[in-house]
Amino acid sequence: MNQRFSLNVNGTTHAVEVDPEMPLLYALRNDVGLNNPHFGCGLAQCGACTVHLDGQPIRSCITPVSAVGDGKIVTLAGLGTPEKPHPLQTAYVEEQVPQCGYCINGWIMTAAAFLKEKKKPSEAEIKEALSGLKCRCGTHMAILRAVKRAAEMMG
Repeated sequence: MNQRFSLNVNGTTHAVEVDPEMPLLYALRNDVGLNNPHFGCGLAQCGACTVHLDGQPIRSCITPVSAVGDGKIVTLAGLGTPEKPHPLQTAYVEEQVPQCGYCINGWIMTAAAFLKEKKKPSEAEIKEALSGLKCRCGTHMAILRAVKRAAEMMG
């Protein structure tokens, strides 16, 4: 049975009427109308669905809408703006990371939460923080360079 929820997404409140157990990912894409995050595996193994909930990265493909409560959701679209992109968004462009772009959501959202906590990470710390994310295009080295560059910009 559907219930009404208020989702605070990128600073805007959206009323949705959905099954409480429906994955947040589906509410964000189908009810709120966002293009990011993406559906990847549906099992929280690839990271394409990553969003921030109260500043922490979560996999929205396995998080039920009912678990969000009054939390603040930030998606890739809410991380920065075209006029003032987040340093990771800038670094991704400068390092020419995107190929197909499908996985970028997960990498940037996970790295953004990590860099918020760890200002000057080592390469090993970056690799550990991003373990579990998948990129089928094989841009892992470019991603690593972009995260290092963003850390320098932020730091």
